[in-house]
Amino acid sequence: MKLPFAESYKIKMVESLRRSTRQEREEWIKEANYNLFKLRSEHVFIDLLTDSGTGAMSDRQWSEMMLGDESYAGASSYFKMKDTIKEITGFEYFLPTHQGRAAENVLFSALVKAGDIIPGNSHFDTTKGHIEFRKAKAVDCTIAEAFDTTINHPFKGNIDLEKLEDVLKSHPKEKIPFIVVTVTCNSSGGQPVSMQNLRDVKQLADKYGIMLIYDSARFAENAYFIKTREEGYTHKSIREIVLEMFSYADAMTMSSKKDAIVNMGGFIALRSKELFEKASVFTIMFEGYITYGGMSGRDMNALAQGLREGTEFDYLETRISQVAYLGQRLVNFGVPVQQPFGGHAIFVDAKRFLPHLPKEQFQAQTLAVELYLESGVRGVEIGALLADRDPDTRENRFPMLELLRLTIPRRVYTNNHMDYVATALANVFERRNSIVKGLRITGEAPIMRHFTVDLAREM
Repeated sequence: MKLPFAESYKIKMVESLRRSTRQEREEWIKEANYNLFKLRSEHVFIDLLTDSGTGAMSDRQWSEMMLGDESYAGASSYFKMKDTIKEITGFEYFLPTHQGRAAENVLFSALVKAGDIIPGNSHFDTTKGHIEFRKAKAVDCTIAEAFDTTINHPFKGNIDLEKLEDVLKSHPKEKIPFIVVTVTCNSSGGQPVSMQNLRDVKQLADKYGIMLIYDSARFAENAYFIKTREEGYTHKSIREIVLEMFSYADAMTMSSKKDAIVNMGGFIALRSKELFEKASVFTIMFEGYITYGGMSGRDMNALAQGLREGTEFDYLETRISQVAYLGQRLVNFGVPVQQPFGGHAIFVDAKRFLPHLPKEQFQAQTLAVELYLESGVRGVEIGALLADRDPDTRENRFPMLELLRLTIPRRVYTNNHMDYVATALANVFERRNSIVKGLRITGEAPIMRHFTVDLAREM
């Protein structure tokens, strides 16, 4: 008899959760102006807002924190992190930062100028924000299959090579500082990029003399999908796959709050000493000295250990199997989701869930609010609010995908929690036709508005 699946860890400490009433949640979400980011954490029962910094660190990570060297310059924790990054990614140079968007800020300050064009695969919010803040333009070159949630394509994060080459041919080399590939591609549903696609993109980049950078927050999950879905990689280890993935990149940014399973931290890794020295100036300006870059020694130690744990197959199988468990439960209830399931979250197709609701009333955000009211579960909108306004026309952008992301923190919740989430969303799905009014914006920031936007019910 085949043994059933079991998690590759045991629980050593627990944190109590409080259940709330629907009446309480109605008051709280109204006070938060229908923005789930503005809810107090104690007003949330199961928090699927993000997997960024919300994972549970291991006993070894906590032990490493006790060994942290808090010297301002040249701390042993820096060299531990440097050695681990080189071993796992192959990059010679690195700069620590306090998180992923800080890594983007430092690197893009060295590379991006007004009028530039940066092609990639569905740039995520902070990436696009840092590009557009600098008066440059992000161009989405993701394959068309990514935008049909019913298609079961194994690598929906792939870049369309024809789209990419069109961009590279139609603009001067000096206007394209780099190509960015996000692994896995969050905005298209946590979808992986194949090794063949990474290889092909690198060939195109070299052909046109353009730098290739990875947004690597979930690189280990991407490697897992290569191992389990791509021909020729079944018998390779995660570490071997990761080294090959990064061999095609010239640099990377990393939010270590994801696949390194820490609460805070990030880094930039590079091959070029010249670019390292140029970026170092901005690290010192924005983050701190180059051997701590906004991080404490204890956090660098935990990050280094987390990189090792995050690239173990057993851990990744446990993590991604839980995501798939939630996805399958929702499919069984008839809830429309992005397929195949991604690595860190299940993405509910709000256009198919609430087709009767006008896009101007923010379908995915409305669905997120309804799920919270139903159950106390907090998800996040990946749709028109996140897409923001066109920087030139100031008109709302309505992306092809309008998604509610249910993001699962690492090593935090059990499958009983997933059952609760699935049933709650199924209840909303059953009454979907009664949801006839969406949301409208009453106040917003000029860029990256979704974090702080104020909303109200449509009249």
